[in-house]
Amino acid sequence: MKQNKYDDPDFFDAYAQMPRSTDGLASAGEWEVFRSHLPELKEKTILDLGCGYGWHCQFAAEQGATQVIGIDLSEKMLAKAKALTTANNVEYQQCAIEDFTAEPGSLDVIFSSLALHYVEDLASVFRKSAELLKTGGVLCYSVEHPIFTSNASQDWHYQDGQIQHWPLDNYFHEGLRKTSFLGSEVVKYHRTMESHITLLLDSGFDIQAVVEPKPSDKLVEEMGWHDELRRPMMLIIEAMKK
Repeated sequence: MKQNKYDDPDFFDAYAQMPRSTDGLASAGEWEVFRSHLPELKEKTILDLGCGYGWHCQFAAEQGATQVIGIDLSEKMLAKAKALTTANNVEYQQCAIEDFTAEPGSLDVIFSSLALHYVEDLASVFRKSAELLKTGGVLCYSVEHPIFTSNASQDWHYQDGQIQHWPLDNYFHEGLRKTSFLGSEVVKYHRTMESHITLLLDSGFDIQAVVEPKPSDKLVEEMGWHDELRRPMMLIIEAMKK
């Protein structure tokens, strides 16, 4: 069974209180960088892997996409996405990221926001993405940065209650990490930067960009995210099907 933590009522309620849940993309620190690496979406067929609240699907529809499909394993997430989405050309499906199927070569763009670090078999997702995309189609995704996921604690080192540094450990030991997120134990999968790039190349993609996004100065001040400039939290990769 694929992990479906977001249908846990307590976890979902905690997630609903996060700024990116209440305010949408405006409070997603990586959004402007992610957006800048998306191709032209007008008249394109789009797939969102792990669509959550559907913010990215709505954005794609507003950019003139012909068809947008958002998939998520969580029934609660999809119910929220359907309630929030006003575009009539967005379709939501309850499906694990690894299990989605479509006609080969039927998609122009596949994107995914902070979902693929929950997937154990990332290679199969990349291979399927390459199969479903047209030649020249784009896969753009964000994940938690390998420096962030390597240590299962996913927290700073403190001394006398003050942040001292970010502990980097077990970087080359890839695989499952059990970590605490929103007061619950969550399973994520750590993999190195090298693995991300190699898996994409082996699946038939050309790498277009590798980005370690920082929150804007405005968000740093508004949200008090000064410590987010001390280590990378997220990784964005843009790749094109050869």
